[in-house]
Amino acid sequence: MDKWEGCKNVLCIRADNMGDVLMSSPAIAALKETFGCRITLLTSSMGAVVGPMIPEIDEVITADLPWVKLQGDSDPELLLQLTAKLREGQFDGCVIFTVYSQSSLPAALMAFMSGIPRCLAYCRENPYQLLSNWLPDEEPYSFIVHQVERDLALVKSIGAGTEDLSLRIALSISASNAMQNKLVNLNVQIAEGFVILHAGVSEDKRKYPGSLWTEIGKLIRDEMGLKLILTGSLSERQEIEMIRSEIGPGAYNTCGDFSLEELAGLIKASLSVISVNTGTVHLAAALKKPLVVLYARTNPQHIPWMVPHRILDYSIPSGAASKNQVISYVNGQYYQEEVPFPTPRQVVDALKDLLLITGNKSLNAAFGGS
Repeated sequence: MDKWEGCKNVLCIRADNMGDVLMSSPAIAALKETFGCRITLLTSSMGAVVGPMIPEIDEVITADLPWVKLQGDSDPELLLQLTAKLREGQFDGCVIFTVYSQSSLPAALMAFMSGIPRCLAYCRENPYQLLSNWLPDEEPYSFIVHQVERDLALVKSIGAGTEDLSLRIALSISASNAMQNKLVNLNVQIAEGFVILHAGVSEDKRKYPGSLWTEIGKLIRDEMGLKLILTGSLSERQEIEMIRSEIGPGAYNTCGDFSLEELAGLIKASLSVISVNTGTVHLAAALKKPLVVLYARTNPQHIPWMVPHRILDYSIPSGAASKNQVISYVNGQYYQEEVPFPTPRQVVDALKDLLLITGNKSLNAAFGGS
């Protein structure tokens, strides 16, 4: 029961955040294109927001599973209800996407209990009956590849592939119009050119200091003559407002103002995005937008995919190191040296270099051209 050619109703489990879902989108598209199947995505409440924007996904099931990081407590009864719901879905195949530091077995057990006859995942130990198809997980001990490549290799093992390896995303006209109306209310014209600064992080250990964000904003405004749109969630608005007020004229705090799809439209309209390594980076990569990434040294798999970018990395606080032994191994192999925060000058120089290389004509005036 391991033949996938006839699968027409496939469940994809990507139980993490928005950026993880986006990085799995080429592999999901490969399943769709190869088997002509209906795709249902099971993901977290954080990942579910981007699911409807990926054309190859037909349905999204939202569940915060107890084997990934949660904001609150898990409820065993909800897990039982989810298993019953998956059984009702009558899926004929399940693909579990993981990073190398995760185990696929909890999700595989849930799929097994849901009566799904075929299940594919990476696994370190022999899963026996829990997985009909599995790849021994050699990462990170033998090699490390980008998360997109990892996911594509997984589905390739059952014959699924795609020629388009880019991250998938589609925007509606209504969201684009709504975004433009909100910019008009801020007195920001797209034609004038603006840069997005995204300082918010899902984990404090990845945070880049607010005072340095302030200096970045001032340098971009004073040297390049560009406006600055500061983005983030509503919960981050007060913190980001401190940065905006210190930058002064030409900076706008939009935390909580845009829906995710409107934010995607904003990114598409921008000249570039400067962000910490979070889901916004992968959203920008899906939109082919040049990126400067302030990259806290957590996972070398998750750099921007197939888009011009500059990486400026720095160490996370020693007391914030993960207890996960796989991550500890990676830290010991790749991140032994203590790396300070990149300076605002380094960040702005990287932005200038990136935009000149990508040939953005909107910057002629900023650099004294005609």
